[in-house]
Amino acid sequence: MKVLVPVKRVVDYNVKIRVKADGSGVETANVKMSMNPFDEIAVEQAVRLKEAGAAEEVVAVSIGPQQAQETIRTALAMGADRGIHIKHDGEVEPLAVAKLLKAVVEKEGPELVLTGKQAIDDDCNQTGQMLAALLGWAQGTFASKLEIADGGAKVTREVDGGLETIQLKLPAIVSVDLRLNEPRYASLPNIMKAKKKPIDAHEPADFGVDPTPRLKTVKVSEPPPRQGGIKVESVDELVEKLKTEAKVI
Repeated sequence: MKVLVPVKRVVDYNVKIRVKADGSGVETANVKMSMNPFDEIAVEQAVRLKEAGAAEEVVAVSIGPQQAQETIRTALAMGADRGIHIKHDGEVEPLAVAKLLKAVVEKEGPELVLTGKQAIDDDCNQTGQMLAALLGWAQGTFASKLEIADGGAKVTREVDGGLETIQLKLPAIVSVDLRLNEPRYASLPNIMKAKKKPIDAHEPADFGVDPTPRLKTVKVSEPPPRQGGIKVESVDELVEKLKTEAKVI
């Protein structure tokens, strides 16, 4: 079984986000970038499937600028076998990503695609679902447990009411959640080995996909500073303020 894992280059989750002075977006110049945390979990799960003998090959694919190859190298150092880089310097919306991934899937022929449930930069949570729709494949989202057996996938999903377990027929798309696993740190020998692993370079035009955004960001602004609390003298005063000032009752 071949496993395909899309990985995205995002602002590191430890970095405090700053909005650009002109309000056009988030500041990324001279900011530490890393692999999307949910994608790390997907890579880890794919590598574990390979180590358990359930998968023969793990392929990492990333869509983004030249620096996205660093993200692919991280996946290779974690245990992926090879990478695919689709170079595009501009913004890529989830539908365009799904169309590009569909083309990659048709070319590579994986039986399983493991994605992060969402990217921490735009929080769209759309790519996995769109890809499943475009391919007509089964999908399991928000996976906190994954078992591969008898030509299928048993997925435990995190839902509002608790956990839901579903059985999927392969090929399938599975988007992973935080509690699926704890990603490993890449060892120095594996980091060195990753430098020799192949990365195929492509552009969106190679797959016949136009990544031009359909949406335009009008303005980005920071949330207003949180106001300090106040003390009230009585329950009646509390109720009055909740009615007249907070307007929550």
